[in-house]
Amino acid sequence: MARRGLDRLDGRMLCMLRERPRAGLLEIARQLGVARGTLQARLDRLTESGVVTGYGPDVDVAALGHAVQAFTTFEVDQPAREAIAARLRAVPQILEAHVVTGSGDIWCRIAGTSNQHVQRVIDHVLEVPGVRRSATVIALSPVIPYRVQPLVDAVAGTAPGAGDSGGLGGPAADGV
Repeated sequence: MARRGLDRLDGRMLCMLRERPRAGLLEIARQLGVARGTLQARLDRLTESGVVTGYGPDVDVAALGHAVQAFTTFEVDQPAREAIAARLRAVPQILEAHVVTGSGDIWCRIAGTSNQHVQRVIDHVLEVPGVRRSATVIALSPVIPYRVQPLVDAVAGTAPGAGDSGGLGGPAADGV
């Protein structure tokens, strides 16, 4: 997805909202030195364009009793892919699913209460017509948990090495 015309003020606003999600817009507007209406209009634009996708709290799935995380790739019959995706959406333990390239077709992140629970989820998916086989790895510990903050920092111009032209982490806005 394209950057959608984000500027440094958008980036700084997103940084502040992510760092302090319960802060009021008036307070953030004051800290950024802009009018509250300006901030609200920018936030509305970012929400309508799909840059901001939600306002809820981040929830730890392990705290919900689903401490086992698995990454499963399913090989599927291509004509059935949309129907399979609809069935996957109905499985609450599938936290995300993506169409991928490589040896499989659909990659899923699965949360389970145990290895056996993950196996039951996978077995359930394998019963879906058009799903041929699966390959699964179990996560042992996160090295880099899901994050977007480094990208937000890059847009805001606050990332370490922002504007650099090389090395890991730069150029900040464009990746390695």
